[in-house]
Amino acid sequence: MEFPEKIKVLISEEDYHIDQIGMSRATVIMLRDKVLKIQEESKEADNEYQMMKWLQDKVPVPQILCHEIQNGKSFLLMSRAKGKMSCEEELMQNPDKLAEVLAEGLKMLWQVDISECDIRYDLDRKLEMARYNVEHDLVDVNSVEPETFGPNGFRSPAHLLEWLVANRPEEEPVLVHGDYCLPNIFAENGRVSGFIDLGKTGIADKWQDIALCYRSLIHNYDGSYGGAVREGFDAGILFEKLGIEPDWEKIRYYILMDELF
Repeated sequence: MEFPEKIKVLISEEDYHIDQIGMSRATVIMLRDKVLKIQEESKEADNEYQMMKWLQDKVPVPQILCHEIQNGKSFLLMSRAKGKMSCEEELMQNPDKLAEVLAEGLKMLWQVDISECDIRYDLDRKLEMARYNVEHDLVDVNSVEPETFGPNGFRSPAHLLEWLVANRPEEEPVLVHGDYCLPNIFAENGRVSGFIDLGKTGIADKWQDIALCYRSLIHNYDGSYGGAVREGFDAGILFEKLGIEPDWEKIRYYILMDELF
């Protein structure tokens, strides 16, 4: 792959490795103190660049070093996030502290003034995007929760979309990350130190992030991602750290909605 000239100058002859963590379709090249994210040019790729730029002085996000579009590809060169992913062993061995970190990150995003944010991922937009995925057969039914489709679930992605439209909840608009899972939240010294993968960040219901965070906690502890199965973990500790009662209907709704993406 041919890199843009400005990117070549900035990364020079630095050693690198390809990041294998996460489920993104992007190629992520890890350098000593930089990260180069390469992905197809798209609204999501542009959104990541715009939100990272907008959030520079609001919450800890990588510093943008260079952004170039070439041959239909987006090249985003940024500083490496401080700290480590929240799914690293140090925090996984201390679920109380991990839940505290994740709750801190959510509250940090909720405190951002959204009055000047013009990027929305509320239900109007999300359901429109979901409909596009369903109508263009883009839903991967093999990567969903086992009970989503089948005898005790929905007949098809179209059936699920129909249910989501009919049962959409009232929204509590805040700034959401959009993919609030453990690999995207960095921590250092027991505190949130960075947010990455901002392609779905914007204004939406606060329960979107809560639901995906809750699901990520469960799967990081039950061995779904190839790690050790850790017995006795209760993801409900997240709500204790947030100081709120879980809204199980909304949690189920947003986990189901994510099945269409």
